Amino acid sequence: MNVAIVTVGDELLAGTTTNTNASWLAERITDRGSSVERILTIPDDRALIADSIDRWADAFDAVIVTGGIGGTPDDVTVEAVADGLGRDLVVHEGIRERLVEKAAAFREENPDLVAEYDLQLDVDAAASIPAGATPIVIDEGWAPGCIAGNVYAFAGIPDEMRAMFEQVADEFRGDATAETLYTPAPEGALHDALEAVTDRFDVAVGSYPRSEHRPGRIRVSGTDPGTVADAIGWLRKRVETTDPPSASEDDRP
Repeated sequence: MNVAIVTVGDELLAGTTTNTNASWLAERITDRGSSVERILTIPDDRALIADSIDRWADAFDAVIVTGGIGGTPDDVTVEAVADGLGRDLVVHEGIRERLVEKAAAFREENPDLVAEYDLQLDVDAAASIPAGATPIVIDEGWAPGCIAGNVYAFAGIPDEMRAMFEQVADEFRGDATAETLYTPAPEGALHDALEAVTDRFDVAVGSYPRSEHRPGRIRVSGTDPGTVADAIGWLRKRVETTDPPSASEDDRP
């Protein structure tokens, strides 16, 4: 499965918020044997998001979009997904009923907060998803994510995004597999071995240079575990290897 990730948010482009969603999703998807082939960060621009969805939904097996879905004026992600897929935005009655109950419980539990800030909760906006989409409901958040065709809309808040992904994680299982070996050798000394291993085996190879506190890495990936293992074994006979770094030192791509 090839996957594209679109992370939405003015704050990501301004540098005031670190884009941890993209790296977290890419790692989890890769671990499940699928391939992340595009990562794009764009502002809270409904038309731009919709255009990206329109182009990428046909180009990739799955598109994940993370961004504001709460129903406030700058939360345009779900609306843009509907636009990009040419679907109407409709209120999901089951979700609406759940949010009405959740809002009532919140007001009952926090009367002073509600009174002090004149809290406004737009239930209809939060319960709206593209027509025909399947909602992704989590306890951690207010508005649901959704699945519309091969497009997955998740919250931008990291904890909520991760909870939504875990509900659909099995849908991202693929055939890819990978192994990594570590080497103290400088990257310039690996050229011949890396070129030869791809000539001999049906694999892809990535080389990541060493740093002062971390050895270099050679990552071998492919669709057949046996072929990947054979390629790693062949490299071990030709490249000096070392133990993996500790978790704090390992800077995986």
